[in-house]
Amino acid sequence: MPFTETHIPGLILFEPQLWEDERGYFFEAFNAREFEKAGISADFVQDNQAKSTYGVLRGLHYQVGHHAQAKLVRVLEGEVFDVAVDLREGSPSYGQWFGVALSERNKKQLFVPKGFAHGYSVLSPSAVFFYKCDQYYNKSQEGGIRYDDPNLNIDWRLPDSAMILSPKDLELPYLGSHRTK
Repeated sequence: MPFTETHIPGLILFEPQLWEDERGYFFEAFNAREFEKAGISADFVQDNQAKSTYGVLRGLHYQVGHHAQAKLVRVLEGEVFDVAVDLREGSPSYGQWFGVALSERNKKQLFVPKGFAHGYSVLSPSAVFFYKCDQYYNKSQEGGIRYDDPNLNIDWRLPDSAMILSPKDLELPYLGSHRTK
């Protein structure tokens, strides 16, 4: 199974081997043994799925303390631009972000370790986004960073006029004023 380290330690891109023929395709989306061989160890306890229309931007979200979540994210339909921001205290890549197009066509997945904020923008007419978490969601332990934080300068690959955000995401603080514990 092909795993690729990104420029941020611990943030790993996974591109499964695909078997295709005239009937369709097959691939192994997750195999704990293979992921562990690649240095990814997570006991996933919750699966989440979201459908969104073009221009929707979700994030940047994270959980803190004992509720911090590692995630394995992928797209079942459509295409998104997926972003993870390193918030690990003392990390040499603190405040750096990595972005990648995830789509039903490329089948790529991103492993986002604990200590990262995560978000995505929908680039296709609609998208179905799926992710596994190694901790249960806890509303009292959630945090976030504004999508347009000038410290991050993320290119979400959408024109500003097309962006659709929740009121909650529009009220998130900038990097430096968030809580990680």
